[in-house]
Amino acid sequence: MKKLLTSAGLIALSVSGVQAAYAPELSDIERAKPWSISAALRGFYDDNYTTQTDALKRDSFGFEVTPSVSLNLPLDQTFIGLKYEYSLRFFEDRSSDKYDQSHKFDGRLDHQFSERYRLSLSDSFVIAQEPDVFSPGGGAVAVPLRTESDYIRNLASINFAAQLTELFKMELGYGNTYYDYKQDSGDTAPFVSRSALLDRMEHLASLNFRWLIVPETDAIVGYQFGVVDFTSDESITPTFAPAISSDIRNSRSHYLFGGVDHRFNSQFSGSIRLGAQYVDYYNQDNSTVSPYADASLTYKYNQGSYVQAGVTHSRTRTDVATVRTATDVTADQETTAVYASVNHKITSNLVGSLLVQGQRGTFEGGLADGDVEYFFLGGVNFSYTINPHLLAELGYNFDYLTSDQPNREYTRNRVYIGLRATY
Repeated sequence: MKKLLTSAGLIALSVSGVQAAYAPELSDIERAKPWSISAALRGFYDDNYTTQTDALKRDSFGFEVTPSVSLNLPLDQTFIGLKYEYSLRFFEDRSSDKYDQSHKFDGRLDHQFSERYRLSLSDSFVIAQEPDVFSPGGGAVAVPLRTESDYIRNLASINFAAQLTELFKMELGYGNTYYDYKQDSGDTAPFVSRSALLDRMEHLASLNFRWLIVPETDAIVGYQFGVVDFTSDESITPTFAPAISSDIRNSRSHYLFGGVDHRFNSQFSGSIRLGAQYVDYYNQDNSTVSPYADASLTYKYNQGSYVQAGVTHSRTRTDVATVRTATDVTADQETTAVYASVNHKITSNLVGSLLVQGQRGTFEGGLADGDVEYFFLGGVNFSYTINPHLLAELGYNFDYLTSDQPNREYTRNRVYIGLRATY
């Protein structure tokens, strides 16, 4: 699912190169460009850039510049992709620290050993201030509030696929996610810091088996094992004794599910995974079982036009950590997220896109146990191709958070306009 929070302007320079045999998931243009350089420019208005309650929110005009450089190397059986993107945002409302800066490094390696065996590795490293709002694939948003300091996130994965027979396929994977927030207790005393709440290392190992029932349908049976280790040495109860360390929220999860991938026709496809998730909060001597679901539909009804929709249900991290006793702390939340996106080619030059996502989360443990939080996101974007090298864009985003927990509710509206030029 594409994000609306990308830059609205782009100036690109690239050189063409030799087209190679193995270039998975690349467009014809990307196959013809071994490397490219770009820069983005947009102007915006944000009526609540600090994501505060209505009584405290601040608004600002500003602009964003986003240069990037990328490399695509398709070889005989291997694809290598690298990209670096820098973003500079200026907020006219701020009296100091008027600029936000972010860095994003992406790397990818795909190797096709043969027609039956494939290995994929990827890594995404980010330094930023504001968490991603639209999660990939409609996943739940764990941290809906802006962080007034830098944070680091690294997402790495390795996946191996083996076609065991004509009908059976095995998929083995491992994912690792690391978060490090630079806001510590010295910045927030006497309140809990982002570091204490959210610094962590997440591991997820998976094993899936696919069975080709008919050419249009695959049946899937899968298992996942997840570990969440909170890594901060700060207390989540800075004003109380005894201090409770962040690792009280550690957990281990087992997922067991089955599902189906089905291609109704060349334009319409669907996927569903249903199962259960068992979570052991071993430092709290507590455990729980909850449903696990991930379903989606994709319909490509015209060239350049498509509709995607889906729903997910799982347990996710949260920036809420209330304490009832030394062994009863808010550990996570059970979250259902529903999302839909439309990309429509209105004319040969004009394209419109719409994104909506809503989620409901119920907190697990602590004084917040059973409390509910709703988060809604929406956005619309129009892009107009002036000529093959120049594109104009206009967009709007809306966020709304409401919660049983105090001092979290906010609304946020953003509009942007810009140009994108390519050569």
